[in-house]
Formats: sequence, structure tokens, C-alpha cells
Amino acid sequence: MDAAALEVDALKFAKLAVVNDQIGKYKEAVFYYKEAAQALIYAEMAGSTLENIQGKINEYQDRVQALYNAVQGQNIETLKSKQQLDLERARFLVTQAFEEDDKGNAEEAIELYSEAVELCLTTSNETTDQNLQTKLKQLARQALDRAESLKESMSKSTGKDKISVPKPSQPARPYLPLGPDFSLNDKPPSAKPVQSSEPARQRYTAEEIEVLRKTSKINGIEYVPFMSVDLKERFAFPMPYSDRYGKLALSPKQKAMFSRWVRPDEINNNPTMIYTVSSFSIKQTIVSDCSFVASLAISAAYERRYNKKLITSIIYPQNKKGEPEYNPCGKYMVKLHINGVPRKVIIDDFLPVDHNGELLCSYSNNKNELWVSLIEKAYMKVMGGYDFPGSNSNIDLHALTGWIPERIAMHSGNQAFDKESTFRMLYQRFHKGDVLITTATGVMSEEEGEKWGLVPTHAYAVLEIREYKTLRFLQLKNPWSHLRWKGRFCEKDERSWTPELQKYLNFDPRTAQKIDNGIFWITWEDLCQYYDVIYLSWNPSLFKESTCIHRMTLHKIESLSHLLFTRAMAKRFTIQVYAACKFTFSKIPTPYTINKRINGQWKGQSAGGCGNFRETHKNNPVYQFHMEKTGPLLTELRGPRQYSVGFEIVTVSTVGDPGPSGFQKKSSGDYRCGFCYLEIESVPAGVYNIIPTTFLPAQEGPFFLDFNSSIPIKVSQLQ
Repeated sequence: MDAAALEVDALKFAKLAVVNDQIGKYKEAVFYYKEAAQALIYAEMAGSTLENIQGKINEYQDRVQALYNAVQGQNIETLKSKQQLDLERARFLVTQAFEEDDKGNAEEAIELYSEAVELCLTTSNETTDQNLQTKLKQLARQALDRAESLKESMSKSTGKDKISVPKPSQPARPYLPLGPDFSLNDKPPSAKPVQSSEPARQRYTAEEIEVLRKTSKINGIEYVPFMSVDLKERFAFPMPYSDRYGKLALSPKQKAMFSRWVRPDEINNNPTMIYTVSSFSIKQTIVSDCSFVASLAISAAYERRYNKKLITSIIYPQNKKGEPEYNPCGKYMVKLHINGVPRKVIIDDFLPVDHNGELLCSYSNNKNELWVSLIEKAYMKVMGGYDFPGSNSNIDLHALTGWIPERIAMHSGNQAFDKESTFRMLYQRFHKGDVLITTATGVMSEEEGEKWGLVPTHAYAVLEIREYKTLRFLQLKNPWSHLRWKGRFCEKDERSWTPELQKYLNFDPRTAQKIDNGIFWITWEDLCQYYDVIYLSWNPSLFKESTCIHRMTLHKIESLSHLLFTRAMAKRFTIQVYAACKFTFSKIPTPYTINKRINGQWKGQSAGGCGNFRETHKNNPVYQFHMEKTGPLLTELRGPRQYSVGFEIVTVSTVGDPGPSGFQKKSSGDYRCGFCYLEIESVPAGVYNIIPTTFLPAQEGPFFLDFNSSIPIKVSQLQ
């Protein structure tokens, strides 16, 4: 986003802040002052030449601090009455009727007008408020007149009493990669030949359609692929909408604090979908979805910076400008990429609160905004409810954006990690707008986490990457919106913050000490030391015109197949290959024919956790297998999806000289939710021990260990 656009943003937010400040709406004023300051910070980074820009930033931040006490003591507004809310629903019905009217959908428009009239008249009889009665009757008259006019014009045009539905002047815009032949019928139609004038990727074979149909059912609910017809989804109703699948399952932490389910108009007077898409306003609470909230934050930051609608394009209903809008009828649709394609997720607006009326889900710091809570609710619905074991940002970012995921392990024995080249790649691609980045900590003790201000196995959004002389920095956001890094260049490390560096990074340590918003700067060297993994999501447009690769083997499709098996328990999956040149795509003959399987049980002390738990690690089960000859081996471990699992293979003895393929120990790598594997192309003949583990000790459940090889294997249990 260029400096001029950011300056316009800052001016808009500053005006809104002042207006709300003057009329005593301090919560809204705080929100807009913070947004104005952040817009100016980005404007300065983009080369703004505004006079005294740093002074304005400080002025807005100082006013935020001054208003915090006023916000705490602000009186609660009186909520709207049922009749006032009915009026809002009636207006929304009429608005939706106007849109259908404009599209030429006369029959649908007449139905909406009629429902609005009935709601207005019923509500008018329920209230004694003369002003409200007047508004209701005026709206009813307007809707009735238009409905009658439509009926009359249609009767004249057809010459019959029966109403016919005119066709829209333009067809609905199609959404790739879904094409007009996609169907979810029990008997999918046969594939039609692709016309030369249409892109081949818009058509599917009958077999592909059947696969997509089967993978649409997730956690007992069917989530059909998002198609152009879904743009006609109805959102307006006389009565508030309720999801036919009921309320989402709550997590144990939520249940302990839960009071009731509320709609937005039950806890604030001016609910709105989005005031502004801001990563700084997002706050995670007690739902275990830090990677999703971090993904939401970085997607919002990208939309704000590059004006690419990653977030605002996936929420419906939308107005004529394509902007998501608040629906007083309580129904929303969110488009998420699940199991390979965009899918529609329908939700209502019920949200869980505690006994103080505080939301028990993620939300925007501007409590009137709904986009954070509703997008999270849609994702949690697909995942089976708020009782969510967590995932990782590769899965979550792909669900939100459809961008291509990549994972870089910085520890866990990843010898391929190059600190210097990785930073250079991240820096260049980030500033070109090619990539979304999050990062996550690994295992650490509570004492270590407290010392450094870090949360173990926790995801963070990467908001900025900067260089200053020999120093390299990343700006991170903790999804909790509090608890920051306590190491070098934290807000209390005033010795390291020179005036020049403060100005370059637009960071004032003393101001930051007053408010903990979970946002901090950390050097690249410290991040590599204390963080475990980086998650990247690449803009698919990068792969439209790329360097031609003449030969490539698609060796593993772990991320896709793992996503399908753990999230949808699907039996099949599809593969799409993109290239800028002609290519052939064929199946690789499998070297695995012989299979050995072990069904085991983690229970009590037999689940000793990973190697970081030295006292209990020795309690893990140990199995021994014999390879009669040298050959390939594929080992897979599966367990309950709420547990992260992994294993090690240790050489006990080999037959003769193992040669270059010999090894002392091999690991399945980073622990993964419910599934991991290790493929070794050549294992010397000999005896080996395998130790399957959960990441944490004392986690109970069944596990399945599969050995696949073309070489005969003998397996036995040692402990």
C-alpha cells in the first residue's frame, strides 16, 4: 500500500477518533486513535513526507493512554428494544428486496417486500412508541408500494396472472477452480467434453466430482464447494436465523466460565461487521486456536498493506461495493478452503459469553466489530466445535486464503536450515507482497517461557521485517494481545534502543511500557534461537509465470494427505499440478509390498513424552525389528489427532559394513497432530529399535505403527 493511501487512512481514522472522543464514546475513540497511529507508522515506512508525522503518532498514542481510565469507567449503554431490532430486520429485508429487484429477480423481491410489510405491521401493533410506529408504517408503505408495482408490471408483461421470474441480465460470476459441471447429486453427471474456448481447469470428470462429493462431509456436516449459485444465498428473514445444527460444542475452559449464548445486539448497541481490517485489533481468548488467530492477523495485515481482499472477500452477506455487512437477521456465510476447494460454511451469530457478558471466543478490541468472532466461529464449526486441539498455520492460512503453504523447521535436527539465506528470502518476498508469514515456539519449560516472555508451542504473526545497519528485526504479534518478548530489544531494554533505531522502527520503549498489546520487535538471531518453525503461505499468482522446471518428481504429498485424513477422515484425495510448461504426470511405482502393523496403547507411565522430558522418556514403549536384507522402509505412526506424535529409529546392529546408508539414529522430524512418518530409501540389513512417543508425557490413547517394505521384516516388543 503506498504512502498516499496510508495518509488518507490515517486522516479518516483520526477524524473518527476525534468525533467519538468529543461525544464521550471513549472505546471507539481509543480504537480509532490506535488505527490512525498505525496508519501513520506504515505511511512513514512507505516514504511519507508529511510534516511532523512522528509528533502526530506520539499525540495519538498519548491520547490512547489518557483515555484508558475513562474507558474503564464508562457507563454501559441501554440496549435496543425488541421492536427497535425488528425495525432493523425489516430494513434489511427491504434492502435485500431492492437488490433482488435490481437483478431482475422479481419473485424473490416480492417475497422479501411482503415479509418486511408483515413484520412492520406486527411490530407496530406491539409498540406504543409513536416515533417508532411512524418509521415502521413508512417502511411498510414503501415496501408494499414497490411489491404491488412489481406485480402489476409483471402481469402486464406476461398477460397472465401467474408471476414469471425474469432472468438476470448477467450471469453470476463463476468461482475457479469450480466449473459449471460440478454437482453434488447422488448420481453425478458424466463429464462433458471441454470446449476450446473454456479453460480446461473449469471442468471435472465424473470420478473427480464423486471424490469432491465424498470429501464434503466433515464432522457429520456437509460443506459443499463454493459455487456461483452461492452468491444468491438468502440472508434476510423476519425472525432471527438459527443454525439447524445447533450450538457449537464448547471447550472445557469455556464450559467452566460459560453463562449463555448471545447475539451481538444483546451485548452492544451498534454491531457492525468491519470498521477496518486491522491485525492490531484481533484478540485471542481461551479457544486453543493460536495458529488460526495468528493466521487471521497476518491476513488482515496483508489486506491493509496491499489492499488485496483476503479477509473481506470471504464473508457474506456483502453490499453492492462487495463489502461484508452486519446482518440483523443473524445469518452469515464464510468461504473457507477445506479439503482442496473453497467451501461455503453457514453460521448464525450466537456467541458464548461468561457471567460478566465477556466473549469466550476471539474478538476485535472494538467490541462492535464482528468479523473476528464470526470467521473464527465458521472455522471452529468445520473443526467440530470450540473444543479444538489446535493445528498449525499452514493448515489455517490455507483455509483462510487458499495460498500455497510451506514449512521451515529451524530446529528439530533440520540440517538443511540456512539462517542467512532464509532471512534474505523472507525479507525480499515479504516486501514484495509474495508471502504471508507466521512463526511458532517449540517446547520450553514454564520457567524459560516466563524468563523470555514467550509461550511454549505457541504461534505468532509476523507483521514486519526490517534491517538497520547490521541488525535484522521481525515484528511479531502474540494472538493473546498481551505478553511480549523480554529479551534484547524488548520495551524495557532501553539501553539497546538508540534514538536512531527508535525512529527507524517507529518504536518508543517508554510508551510501549504503558500498554502491553502483545506486539514486539525481536532480532532474527533471537528468533532462530527461541522459535522452532516458520510457516509460509505463498501467493498462488507467483506460480502462473515461473521458471520452467523440465523434470520434477512429486515425491510426497504429506501436507495435503495429512490435512484430508486428520480433518475430514476422507478415503480419497485429489492432486492438482501447476506448471508454466508442458509436462507429464504419472504414478511412481511403489517399492513397498510387505506390511507389518502394531496396535499399541499409551497409558499412564508408558507414555513418557519426547526427549525433552528426560525422567519419563525412558518409559516409552520400545519395539525391535529385523531387516533380513538391505532395502527401503516406510514407517508410519498414527494416534489420537489431539496429540502430537513422533518416533525415533535407532540402530542396534547391522550385518556387515552398512556402507553410506548406515545410520545411528533417525527421527520422524517435528511432532505432528495424529500422524507422522519416516521414509528411508535404503536401510542396511540388521536389528533396529523404534520408540514411538507423544510430545507430552501421560497422554493416553491407542496408536498404530505400520512398517512397509519390500524386504521381509520381523517385529517384536521390548517394553
